[in-house]
Amino acid sequence: MIFFLSLLVLTGFAWLFGQLGVPSLRDGRACMRLALAIALVFFGVDHLLTPERYLAMIETWMPWPEVVIALTGLCEIAGGLGLLLPALRRWAGLLLAVYFIAVFPANVHNAVQGLNVDGLPSSQWYYWLRLAFQPLAVWWALYSAGILRWPFDRSTPLNQTPTTSP
Repeated sequence: MIFFLSLLVLTGFAWLFGQLGVPSLRDGRACMRLALAIALVFFGVDHLLTPERYLAMIETWMPWPEVVIALTGLCEIAGGLGLLLPALRRWAGLLLAVYFIAVFPANVHNAVQGLNVDGLPSSQWYYWLRLAFQPLAVWWALYSAGILRWPFDRSTPLNQTPTTSP
C-alpha cells in the first residue's frame, strides 16, 4: 500500500511539473513512468540498506533469504532505471510485470501469516488489501512502458508511441 500511495503522490508531482512547463512530463504515461521509476529505485535501495526489514516477508522454505532480498532490491533498481531509458523501456516494463507477478506468492504469504514488519502497519488487513493492488502494479509497469494502451489510448496502435501536443 505504501508503494502504491508513493506511485500516486509521485505521479501527481510529475504531472504538476508538467503543468509548470517541463515538456517531458506533459504526458500522463511519462508521469506514471517517472513515478514508478523513482518508487522502484527508492524501495530497491531500501532492500539493500535495511534487509532485516524484509526478512519476515521471506517464506521459511526459501534458501538464502538475505540473497533473495538483495536480488529483489537489485531487480527493482534495474527495472526503475530501465524505464527511464527509451532503448530499454519496453523490456523493463515487461520484466517488471513478470517481477510483480513473481513476488505475488510472497505477498500472499505475508497476508496469511499476519506479519509485523518494521515500517509497515501491523494490522493483517493491510497485507490482504495489498494483494488487491498487485494487478495494478502489473498494469502500471506495462502501461507506463508503452506496452499496453488500455484504457486511455485506444486509438493509438500498440507499435506507435502516443504523442501529445504542447
